[in-house]
Amino acid sequence: MSWLYEPEDGGHDLDETDVKIRPNPKGNKPRTKNRPSYKDALVGMVTGVDLGRYHVLLEDDRSVMATMGKELRKDGAVVGDRVALAGDTSDTQGALSRIVRVEPRTSLLRRSADDSDQVERVIVANATQMAIVVAIANPEPRTRLVDRYLAAAFDAGLKPILIITKTDLASTEEFLKNFEGLSIPVVETRSDTPNLEAVHALLANNMTVMVGHSGVGKSTLVNDLVPGTFRATGVVNEVTGRGRHTSSSARAIKLPEGWIIDTPGVRSFGLGHVKPENLLKSFEDLSRLAEECPRDCSHLEGSPDCALDEAVAEGAVSAMRLDSLRRLMSSLSTAGNL
Repeated sequence: MSWLYEPEDGGHDLDETDVKIRPNPKGNKPRTKNRPSYKDALVGMVTGVDLGRYHVLLEDDRSVMATMGKELRKDGAVVGDRVALAGDTSDTQGALSRIVRVEPRTSLLRRSADDSDQVERVIVANATQMAIVVAIANPEPRTRLVDRYLAAAFDAGLKPILIITKTDLASTEEFLKNFEGLSIPVVETRSDTPNLEAVHALLANNMTVMVGHSGVGKSTLVNDLVPGTFRATGVVNEVTGRGRHTSSSARAIKLPEGWIIDTPGVRSFGLGHVKPENLLKSFEDLSRLAEECPRDCSHLEGSPDCALDEAVAEGAVSAMRLDSLRRLMSSLSTAGNL
């Protein structure tokens, strides 16, 4: 039996010319990894983010809506980011452009769920200072939360300022004793007659991110500073002393000179991302005293010859202030950050 192929019609043997090639419907142009540079793309600042849609204010003061380009979706953008746009950049209703580039950031304010969480949540980009808003009463001020804000500000390279609201309800003397060793600007403002002139002076020519516990009057202050902003405000529960979250997302708002970014109120502020060397810097008064400590001093409780303990014994610094630092250091140490 022969297994040789013999054409029935006596035709020729098959070769490569008998293979039919299906044409490429997309053309035969080779694919490339090179992407457009968009060097002439319009650039604007993200002023708000809602359900994957970005509000972008262009340099010509037009406000447009944009979505994130596919190759940038993993990292995304936040309020304060400067971004380049392609596609439909008109301000007509229904128009949607595309973010094709996020410009280099000058600063980045972050927080984590707690001190052990290494997953960072980016709050704003490119801010220059942080306004820590605290109510002197209703709700009561939380000094340790302020310490956390200060640590985050120093870590991000932001200048901190302290704004105390509702000073018509109680004296600020005892509260301010906790921070009298710090060289940060402080503004006190009343509910009935807000001290807007002093606040405006501190905010001028800066991009200021405003942070604070729920119910301290952040959004009320923003509405006073920029009439017509209509940021939602709430009331404080008289039984629990807690405020409700009224601002649900960060929003950048233009001032006559500068910007403010109103952020949702929080009851906790994780520092899992903070660099250890920046934690002590946020306690400016204690940082100076720590220079007298032994080289390998941990500054924790029980550290031999710690200059901070000596300063407390001499009355140069409050025991509560040192305890706040050590609580933060212990929390970060337990989380493996120190």
